[in-house]
Amino acid sequence: MLSAFLKPIVRLNVKQQLILLFLIMISPILILNSYGNYKAEEILKRHVTNAYVELNKQNFAIINRDIDTVNKITTTVIQNPILQQLHVGGREPVMERVERYETIEKLLGSYSQGAGRGNGIYYSLYVYDPDNYYFFAPNFPQVKKAGVYFFSKGEKPYWFDQVVQQKGRGYLMFAEKLSPQAENLKTLTYVRAVNNIYRGAGTIGVLVVTKMESKIGESLKSISLPEGEIYLTDMNNRVLASTTNATGEVIDLPEGAETGDPEGTEDIITDDFIYVVNNNHAFAQKLVYKVPVNALLQQQKEMKRVIQYITVAYALFGLIIITYFWRSLMTPLQKLAFFVRKYEPGNRVPETPQRGTNDEVSVLIASTYDMARRLNSLIMYKYQMELKQKESQLQLLYQQINPHLLYNTLESIYWKSSLEGNIESAEMIKELSKLMKISLSRGRELITLEEELEHASAYIKLQQHRYDYVFTVSWNIAPETKTNLIPKITLQPLIENAIIHGVKNMDEDGEIMITSVQQDDTILITIEDNGYKQVDYKAIEQVLNDESPNPVSGYGIRNIKQRVQLHFGSQYGISYAPRQAGGTVVTVKLPKSENQQ
Repeated sequence: MLSAFLKPIVRLNVKQQLILLFLIMISPILILNSYGNYKAEEILKRHVTNAYVELNKQNFAIINRDIDTVNKITTTVIQNPILQQLHVGGREPVMERVERYETIEKLLGSYSQGAGRGNGIYYSLYVYDPDNYYFFAPNFPQVKKAGVYFFSKGEKPYWFDQVVQQKGRGYLMFAEKLSPQAENLKTLTYVRAVNNIYRGAGTIGVLVVTKMESKIGESLKSISLPEGEIYLTDMNNRVLASTTNATGEVIDLPEGAETGDPEGTEDIITDDFIYVVNNNHAFAQKLVYKVPVNALLQQQKEMKRVIQYITVAYALFGLIIITYFWRSLMTPLQKLAFFVRKYEPGNRVPETPQRGTNDEVSVLIASTYDMARRLNSLIMYKYQMELKQKESQLQLLYQQINPHLLYNTLESIYWKSSLEGNIESAEMIKELSKLMKISLSRGRELITLEEELEHASAYIKLQQHRYDYVFTVSWNIAPETKTNLIPKITLQPLIENAIIHGVKNMDEDGEIMITSVQQDDTILITIEDNGYKQVDYKAIEQVLNDESPNPVSGYGIRNIKQRVQLHFGSQYGISYAPRQAGGTVVTVKLPKSENQQ
């Protein structure tokens, strides 16, 4: 399993392995840095959030205390006998109604807080007077003023019936406008219906406490959040009071802080903000803390920045080390690898690069260049020796063949001169001169097939003069093969074997067929005879392929094969096979070539 894991790594080159090493060195630092920062942020968020949860509970308790104070004051106001005696019917004199009106207005003014400073809360009583019984009282309510306001049916505020339905339960409400006749000033109000205590039924009016945002705002501003925001909302997320100018707006809360959330305090941490929401269903209110995460993590970011600087410094240090080793180690090795890939045995070796040091890399480079020079010397020496060896072999082969040819030819001339007249002897001498002329070939080792065929034809004529019985020779030479190169005196020994061992004693029945064809890039020359003698082809094969032939067996066909292979390669040569119609076929295989001289 380990080898399977290391196999892809081993396939990398040294440059890629160094880069991989650098990444392995720096990756743990980056991973630990990222993980440490992540965990530190999470822990800090959780600790801070827990602290804000407790702070939110205390802040909500203070707000509830303020609301409870207002609720107690409204209870006192409602229980006041003078207020309870207020009604919009009967036969009371106008002056008595005026006095009661002024008394109640003074009572409400006395409970208004901070009116002189302009940031207090104001108590007002709204009474439904359909018959205009208190016609003398003003009906234009003001946010920053305490008082009693009477209104007819067409002037009834939109919230009046809703408050009456609560049957004396007070609650906070954001009012866009107190009544159709009032000024357009938004305000947070505490509203509570004033029921008739003594009569046991009926509603006198609605007690309205305006500018509650200033009182609750003081409680909100007493809490310091780093760049955070505090909202007191209803259960529909409509802002009742806040540390911003968002009163009356509807804020968006993340999932988990929507309407219908359970009673109590919960926290939601998003990527950008921390939300702490205290749900109070009894008062139908929420106290929301919204704190930016960036503000909380500012100090932690400073530490994170220091760690990042250390990480970058470590990475740069590692990069410098890798670069140093790359320049001192890998660059020379790369140049050496380029030289080794480009170098071909026998090419000129450039001067050995000098590095000025005696380290292992310098020794390796110098040894490689010296080895290349020694290899060139050995190649040149081997090449010269092979040339000399081939020249010696060719010379030996020619020395072995020419005496053999001359011996047989002179023997033929001798016998024909003894049996016939000088005319035929002269003709034989003429053919012999052709043989000698083509054999010499002005020192050329390779001649055209056309010249070789002329040489073979001259030899056949000499042989036909020698024997009493005539044999037939047919020539089937493809024209495109005549210019192909062939080692000289290749066909004559083969034709000689066909005559002596094939058709010598067959008279006019003997037949020799000489054919040449081209097959792709190969030239095939066949010499066939219709001889009747049994031929030992295994013995012939042994003579052709034996590395240490017996001189008694002769050199003829083996020398021909060696000469062909010396000139053209081991895939060429000669081969013997039986002829289908009887006799023997010898095939000479040559590469396609043309005379360049």
